[in-house]
Amino acid sequence: MNTPTATERNKNAKVPPRNLDALRTAITESYPNLSKRLQQIAHFALDNSNDMALETVAVIASRAGVQPSSLIRFANTFGFSGFSEMQRVFQSALLERVPSYNTRIRQSIELQTDAPLNNTSEILQEFCAANIVSLRHLQDVVPDALLEQALEMLSRARVVHVLGLRRSFPVAAYLAYALSRSERNAHLLAGVGGMLTEQSSLIGPDDVLIAISATPYAQETVAIVEAAAAQGVPIIAITDSALSPIALHAKLSFCIHDAELRGFRSLTATLCLAQTLAVGLALKAVRSE
Repeated sequence: MNTPTATERNKNAKVPPRNLDALRTAITESYPNLSKRLQQIAHFALDNSNDMALETVAVIASRAGVQPSSLIRFANTFGFSGFSEMQRVFQSALLERVPSYNTRIRQSIELQTDAPLNNTSEILQEFCAANIVSLRHLQDVVPDALLEQALEMLSRARVVHVLGLRRSFPVAAYLAYALSRSERNAHLLAGVGGMLTEQSSLIGPDDVLIAISATPYAQETVAIVEAAAAQGVPIIAITDSALSPIALHAKLSFCIHDAELRGFRSLTATLCLAQTLAVGLALKAVRSE
């Protein structure tokens, strides 16, 4: 048996991503084939890029709930010689970009959420401050190109089906209403009378499914997204992570971080995105006339 030469090994070696966007894409695409332990690291890496850039291997491993050796295996999986080389990608991105959402929360909103509230006005002030930050973050994380791709998909769809259950239902209901006002054929998958499966069976490959769900993900939404993807239906996901169970099956994904205070999560940023899609679609139709 011939032993590969150093040149052959170098030729077959995977080239590591050199910027954070490329690394995020590689992690998302490889996620289904990773072991459970490496999937755990993938979730942590995508959701905690500041920690990945600034903390030691020991601290990151502890926060991710894995052994330090697993971080090295994770880095090797994407072609890096070790964790330090991969960490430099996160560090470079940190120097170039605006502060992360969590950093903005800490720096821009000095709220003592464990302190007792004296009146309703204080509740209003807390949520207003947090929602302002989440809306500003929305501006930073949603590229113009992604919005244009979504509008193009929606403009070509025979029917736009909108699905959002539990906490996400108000957003889904509003979006279906707003799309109808934009003169689009929109269908809200409400599941009235336990007919959700029957309603979703009407979705065809010429349609588009907009699925809305965030942690904890509604299992009914996940099941319908999986079934629709298997039928070749284009899916737009509005969720909170690139590795959420609906984003993994979507053609396009919007990852939104709504404010969460005192155990209550806002819908402000998600509703803002829904309104943007509906109004943007109406404007696109007017311009094409």
